[in-house]
Amino acid sequence: MKAKMNPTLMLIVSMLVFGTLGLFVRHIALPSGELALYRAVMATVLLGGYLLITREGFHIGAVRKELPLLLLSGAAMGVNWILLFEAYRYTTISVATLSYYFAPVIVTILSPLLFREKMTAKGLVCFALSTVGLVLVIGVTELGTAHLTGILFGLGAAVLYATVILLNKTIKEVAGIQRTFWQFIAATVVLIPYVMCTGGFTVGSLGTTGWGMLAVVGIVHTGITYCLYFSSIKELSGHKIALLSYIDPLTAIVLSMTVLSELVTLWQLVGGAMILLFTLISEIPTKSPQR
Repeated sequence: MKAKMNPTLMLIVSMLVFGTLGLFVRHIALPSGELALYRAVMATVLLGGYLLITREGFHIGAVRKELPLLLLSGAAMGVNWILLFEAYRYTTISVATLSYYFAPVIVTILSPLLFREKMTAKGLVCFALSTVGLVLVIGVTELGTAHLTGILFGLGAAVLYATVILLNKTIKEVAGIQRTFWQFIAATVVLIPYVMCTGGFTVGSLGTTGWGMLAVVGIVHTGITYCLYFSSIKELSGHKIALLSYIDPLTAIVLSMTVLSELVTLWQLVGGAMILLFTLISEIPTKSPQR
């Protein structure tokens, strides 16, 4: 990037792109584990190229000190992707996304226990009301068992996403894009044997559309967008990051309803609004967690 881009615009663009992920995943006829692997591989190559071009370096010395945490967080990231992709397959993109965005709520309640951070009255109230919102999203029995399965996958992904966030709080020596680069490598290392043991590699069966969608998910949604995301958050306040981060789920919900014409009930919208609103309130003015 020759001229310095506006960091606010970069973050908005990255959130908009993240919000379209489900649309592309739906058109890739690959098992979730294999799709997660290719996403990790393509993103690793792109981020590695970015670090070489910008001369930010790979911080090998620091990586050695924190290798176990990087490996564990990378493994959690890879499994998180698998569960999220499964959620997209079983339920609507909007419901999967709302279930997934319960992760910051999990972080809010666990941080005081793990890091002795003070739990405020505001944090407790927001946790309680976000949980009520989640109950409203889940409690739609007329949508069938497939949707409940998708919600459970989304919540599983949220737990793994929260795990990545909490582990990242303990990684002090490696930050930003460098940390994510090594986590992508760790995710790749974990996902290769998983794919080999769960059906092997089937990417050869993809048609032209599938290959195109896969390239977009790996190159655009992961490699390029992570570069935009980390480049922008270095320049912005935590308050602004928290606000703009909610463009991602809102984009996913709007596209789910308009482009795919997926059913979203009024109570699910109310529950989703509660999750997003009270999670946002609990985060402000603290810095938004890594996606």
